[in-house]
Amino acid sequence: MEFYLHYDGPLKANGNIRDKHHLREQFHAQLSVLWGQVPLAPDIGGLLSYPPAKNSLSVIMKRSEFTFAPLVCEKLALVCELDITFLRPEAPGAVITQGGDIDNRLKTLFDGLRIPRVPDEIPSGFAPIENDKPFFCLLEDDNLITRVNVATGRLLRENAGQNEVVLLIKITTKAVKAIWANLGLG
Repeated sequence: MEFYLHYDGPLKANGNIRDKHHLREQFHAQLSVLWGQVPLAPDIGGLLSYPPAKNSLSVIMKRSEFTFAPLVCEKLALVCELDITFLRPEAPGAVITQGGDIDNRLKTLFDGLRIPRVPDEIPSGFAPIENDKPFFCLLEDDNLITRVNVATGRLLRENAGQNEVVLLIKITTKAVKAIWANLGLG
């Protein structure tokens, strides 16, 4: 399956847990729409049931008060490839930049695409609202990314802040083994 996510906003090198959760919130809204479309909708087999129904394969993972629903996860035997167009307000080729080196900014992005590993990765004081049940994320873990291609370019926006970026992320999911739950997803 192929689809796109986009992001327009700050992306810091070595972002903190609030920065990463902000990214999660941006992607959650888009992934919520994706989960409402074929082949993910209707919720065939109870993938989003919590607690899991008997004989169902739920992808829901609990962290603190949140119930996260990663699309690319071990339960679905999926991995993904990312093709990222990364626009920033700097000259082309400026790999070490005023906004931070690109590899640390990408690490912040990857952390924002995955569910928190432990409850401490959720900012204190944050609790899910009704639209966050479940909270959709792309990845269970960023080690499920099997390939990354990044094309950088200049963000042509007046008065763009040094951390401001526009990202277009093409996601290609792939099944590592065929199971009923990943038909049409990889």
